[in-house]
Amino acid sequence: MERAGTTAASTNRYRPHARARWRRPGLPSERRKEADEGGSPRAEEEGAGPGPASWLQRLRAEVQRSCQLSVSPADAPPLAVVAVERYVAESPPPGPAYCYDVTLAAGGRREKCALAPALNGLVHGNALRAGRRLRLARCSYRYDEKKLGSGFLCLERLELLPGPPPDAGLGREQPGRPLRGGRRHYLPLWNSEDPYGDMWVASRPPEHLQLDVSKLTSLGQLEMNWRSRIHFSPLLVRILHKARLRYFGKPDTKLDIPYQAYFEVADSSGMMSMVLWNSLCPEWYNSMKIGTVLLLEQYGIKTSYPFKTQPTPGDSQMKRFTTIEISLNIRDPPTKINIIPEKMVKPEWRLPEVRYRFATRSELDYLPNNHSCDIIGLVIFVGRVERTKKREYGEDFWIHRWAHVVDGTSDQPFILELFATSQPDVFEHIHPMTYLVCTQMRVVRDITKNIPRTLYLTTSNESQIFITGWHKGQPYTRDAKVKNFIQWIKTQSEADLMKKTVIGGYYPFPPAPNTFLKYCKNNKVESVLKTIGEMKREIEDLHYMEHKRIAVQGIISAIRYVSSAAEDASGIEPIQVQYSESLHFCLLSEVFSTGFTSCSKLNWVLINIQSPKRGPLLGMSDTPEIEEMGRTCHDSWQSDLWTMVKDNLIDHLHYCTVFLESIPRKFDYMHKEFLMQQYNLHPAVHKPKEHRTNKKLHEFKSASGLGHYEVTILGINHDVAIDVAFLPMFCPEDPHFFQAEDIQNDALLSSMRYTSVCQQGTTSNGIARNETLKAAVDLDRQHVICILDICYLGEDKVEVFLNKIYKIMETDVVNPE
Repeated sequence: MERAGTTAASTNRYRPHARARWRRPGLPSERRKEADEGGSPRAEEEGAGPGPASWLQRLRAEVQRSCQLSVSPADAPPLAVVAVERYVAESPPPGPAYCYDVTLAAGGRREKCALAPALNGLVHGNALRAGRRLRLARCSYRYDEKKLGSGFLCLERLELLPGPPPDAGLGREQPGRPLRGGRRHYLPLWNSEDPYGDMWVASRPPEHLQLDVSKLTSLGQLEMNWRSRIHFSPLLVRILHKARLRYFGKPDTKLDIPYQAYFEVADSSGMMSMVLWNSLCPEWYNSMKIGTVLLLEQYGIKTSYPFKTQPTPGDSQMKRFTTIEISLNIRDPPTKINIIPEKMVKPEWRLPEVRYRFATRSELDYLPNNHSCDIIGLVIFVGRVERTKKREYGEDFWIHRWAHVVDGTSDQPFILELFATSQPDVFEHIHPMTYLVCTQMRVVRDITKNIPRTLYLTTSNESQIFITGWHKGQPYTRDAKVKNFIQWIKTQSEADLMKKTVIGGYYPFPPAPNTFLKYCKNNKVESVLKTIGEMKREIEDLHYMEHKRIAVQGIISAIRYVSSAAEDASGIEPIQVQYSESLHFCLLSEVFSTGFTSCSKLNWVLINIQSPKRGPLLGMSDTPEIEEMGRTCHDSWQSDLWTMVKDNLIDHLHYCTVFLESIPRKFDYMHKEFLMQQYNLHPAVHKPKEHRTNKKLHEFKSASGLGHYEVTILGINHDVAIDVAFLPMFCPEDPHFFQAEDIQNDALLSSMRYTSVCQQGTTSNGIARNETLKAAVDLDRQHVICILDICYLGEDKVEVFLNKIYKIMETDVVNPE
């Protein structure tokens, strides 16, 4: 199956040149063939014929009676997918790293089934997901040979059905253990850093203890005497920093709960690292908050891990003990942990207060690269959640999103790169108009010729994030800069701030470096340059919401400006687009006024005038031509080289569609639950809708302008080509949403962005289109390097956006190998 972006209708089309994992038994094209050739007939819908409530029970009995322990069920009814859950596989590589269990429901009956590893790709692409319907085509039964009378169904072939199941009867999934192997818990579906499942205790109540401080030791004494002792006196410490969870489970790891979490704790003598191990993580991690006071007994002491990241303390004068760390484990020895209520903490204990390093947006301009700071502000933009592979060929991902935050000290926002911090309830509920606090953020800046170009903040391993509803009781509420922000926000008009709010969509940040040499230095993959053929395979291997940035060589051969048409009255977003008439007039004017005589340059203009369906040579019809799929077929610009080779290509890839999910939308607070759901990752367990809205995503106003460009890149051997999109980012209500200087050294993309701005009536568009033509002429037949942002949105939708164009003649472009 090729995840092509040609038209909306192509998203459900399966093609013969697809990768193997999408052509395995049980996928749509093969399932339809099986049914047509005498496979299982279509079953009655729920409620017709034999009761579907008992069908799963009858299926289990039928499979167990089979001599092969495998059947292709007849009269299979539609089943609802309640949950899709992930856990580490038992078998080592080259097998899959993870297995999946799928909970199905029919009527009042549920059944948890294992998913055959051959079908893992359906989960990777989010085709098989909670809240979807399916019909079983083949399943087997597997006994657990290490247990008596224990076994489970295994899904080997299935048919995914359109439309969601009814919410009635799905309810909430009950907790349980994975079916295969000896694993005791599930992982989050899309990353491994977040707590997931009922084993994670939300909060442990503080203990009211009679504390004898004379029996306590200090961190300073521990560092001096730890080698000469086996047992250590109790410790009384305050948590100053908290790191995200680390999951270190692998197929060959036999630990029940292989988790680890680092904290920085302090007393009056200084600060030391503390590490929470294994099964103590689900029991205590959520309760150990910044500022929490702990009484520790029967803990272990180990030499410090030398490669651990270190937070920047709020108090620069505090002494740090770096040779040892406190180890908290369920055994060897079994640690005793008690949380002391803050109201019981006495001044004579001399526990340090939590201090912060808050920076305002105006101060950020002067902070050095990698500087650590804390920030507070009002969210005016939050992007969709995306995933990035930790290792090039692995199955583990980071999840992250971008946000803009303002604090009133500058007309520029904080630009934040937010990775998951093991706070899913916070991370998934970031939305515009919420107050956001981020701690331990790192400054990322790129200074080229003493001019700061890229400037943003990214989370560190010790970052914590907080939104409205989570601020009460946090130590930072007493900070002077936090109080200043609250005073500023009280002076602002909520309506004026709302006008600037945006959510979701493609966000081309950080911009590619000014030079390709810098791009090569920043890139960590095995090979920097990809062929267009390799790019096709890269796209086919993408997982759900996986984002990649890749570089290909090519020749810019055609550019088409696509202006979004008004939505029709049916309530379904039309795909109809129209090309700007003024662009054609501008191109003609440029040719005749400057006296161009080159046939190639003239051809670029005349290609739009020679169609018999258009107006006369110097005009256009008022009605745009619409193809069957609702798209115009006219090029706005193309080179003579493209005219000569386009009919003789070996392969022409079409990834220029801009999907609904690709467009940033104006935020509507009345529909915030719906909008947050649209731009978060799909949940592992089906949840009945908690929001009520009659609006569709396309009905929310676009924040990025009136249209986009389709750009054709011809391979340097003139045998393959790819169509990609360029989405100019401009928000009239907030000019800082995407800064023009981010593409300042890219003449073609800069002029294309400027042309899009002109479409919104903000300036004269004739000059802009002259610049676009001039930039295109300058690239005539030149080999260039195109930086492309690719992301798989699910549902067979792949977006490919042009981010940057490098000229190969640049002196600092070298062979990266």
